[in-house]
Amino acid sequence: MVRLYSALVALSLIWGLSFVFMKWLLDPAGVWGTVFLRCSAGMIILLPLVWRQRKRLPKPFPWKALLFVGIFNSTLPWALIPLSETMIDSTTASVLNATTPIWTAIVGTAFFALPLTFRQWVGAGLGFLGILVLIEFDLAGVVSSGWVGVGTMLLAALCYAFAAQSTKRFLSDVPIVFISIGSLMTGAIASACMVALTTPIQWEELGDVKGILSIIGLGCLGSGVAYLLFYFLAIKGSPNFAASVTYVVPITAIFWGALLLNEPITEHIFIGLGCIAMGVYFSGKKKPLKA
Repeated sequence: MVRLYSALVALSLIWGLSFVFMKWLLDPAGVWGTVFLRCSAGMIILLPLVWRQRKRLPKPFPWKALLFVGIFNSTLPWALIPLSETMIDSTTASVLNATTPIWTAIVGTAFFALPLTFRQWVGAGLGFLGILVLIEFDLAGVVSSGWVGVGTMLLAALCYAFAAQSTKRFLSDVPIVFISIGSLMTGAIASACMVALTTPIQWEELGDVKGILSIIGLGCLGSGVAYLLFYFLAIKGSPNFAASVTYVVPITAIFWGALLLNEPITEHIFIGLGCIAMGVYFSGKKKPLKA
């Protein structure tokens, strides 16, 4: 149990710190450059594991499903998240990211014919209430100022929801390491094309300590090692235990944002986070089996 909880804390610290790394990479790399660096570094870490498991490669390989999941699990959300952080702070972004399980339940009902229970509807309502608390019920203010940042972050969470449901439906028989590398490869190729069409990466500005740490932390740790930790939790613990990292990531992101970016920690952040955490809990809670 000590190893499991240690892995859970380590994973939450890595993913919470990812929001800071994205903030640091935005200026020299831009939005699409950040996606490219993250995907490429993550691929490098996972390639040896892919090579070791090459004999488990499924035939025929589900390229279409993998491409769809890669776009919605890496390409789009990893571009939307840094874009949102140009308009909102990393703490707010991390709390909004915690709505992903709620969107996953809604997407499952709307597009995959998976019925929502009453508890899950309650969870969705609590999650929406948490967002309102997070913006201090100032809908007019959000519309006039930070609505784009909030909106892009929620779109990123929605992309994760489509990716999760599609993975469950179409890729459940594919070894997870191939899903991971395929997702990262899709993101790397797509973001490289977008970098060529938009703002080039300022490579000379990535040679400082912040740039190197961000590439290693966001790509190698946040996209490579984090996958391995997550799957360790799912296999040695349970999928539900692994998913519980969602509750902890916003807390670690608040800690890292305050420590490294001097972002303020306000009362409404904790209240909003509490509502969202309750929403996530109810959204994922199943009825107990009858004896």
